[in-house]
Amino acid sequence: MSQPLAIFFYERLMPGSQLVNRLQDLNYRVLALDNAGRLAATVQREMPLLLLADLAAKGDVLAALKKIKSGDATSHVPIIAFAPDAAAELLAAAQATGTGLVVTESALTNHLPQILEQALSVD
Repeated sequence: MSQPLAIFFYERLMPGSQLVNRLQDLNYRVLALDNAGRLAATVQREMPLLLLADLAAKGDVLAALKKIKSGDATSHVPIIAFAPDAAAELLAAAQATGTGLVVTESALTNHLPQILEQALSVD
């Protein structure tokens, strides 16, 4: 059986590596990225089932998410964007890009399976 691909963009080891391990435990194949400039091209090339993006990473993460959501070939890819609990401005900015699901870091680490299910649900 093939494992679905999740692209995970992060720089911070915590919660990044913890979430990568949990995704693998949930039977996802994970491609980790740490360069916002390559994010949109990688999503277009790899066509993942899901993208998780740390908004607190360096680089223009918001521009990459906006490019992914506005691209004809990538607009369908579900995105879970997250930021530290105290970074409300990053969360609000991500919602303005059209990103599907924007959550706090603590919500993602505590409720990963439920958030994945919500992101992947078909409306």
